[in-house]
Amino acid sequence: MKTLFIFIVVFISIISCKTQNLTSNKVSNAIQGDTVKIANKDLEYEVTIIDAGFTSWLNSRVFPRNYYSEPYLESKNRVYVAEWNNRVLQPMRYDPKLYEMQINYDSSIHYGYEVNYLIYNYMIYFQNTYKQKLFGFVPPR
Repeated sequence: MKTLFIFIVVFISIISCKTQNLTSNKVSNAIQGDTVKIANKDLEYEVTIIDAGFTSWLNSRVFPRNYYSEPYLESKNRVYVAEWNNRVLQPMRYDPKLYEMQINYDSSIHYGYEVNYLIYNYMIYFQNTYKQKLFGFVPPR
């Protein structure tokens, strides 16, 4: 059985958010309100990002797709996710309201450009918005 990849980052500042159900076998993207969802039934993964302001930030401040190479995004995501998961396990040291749950990101799985692009940009958004520094230089966008 292929590894199930679920990445849910929840920072709810609105009372209710809806996600859209996707049934395509290929990578499907849905942006509704402040929810970004990527699903791929073949690889059995789903990425859901719920954060007020992320969608507008993504549409207005990031570099376009294909600006960064996929290996670059993968390497950054490995480091950011490792530090994120480290902070989830230390709720007395790091705010558990910011780091609610671990991210199951397996570097041996090829998730594709779109998944890595959105995870990377969410990590940049998160660090700039919440004044956190996961690792190294954070681009000021």
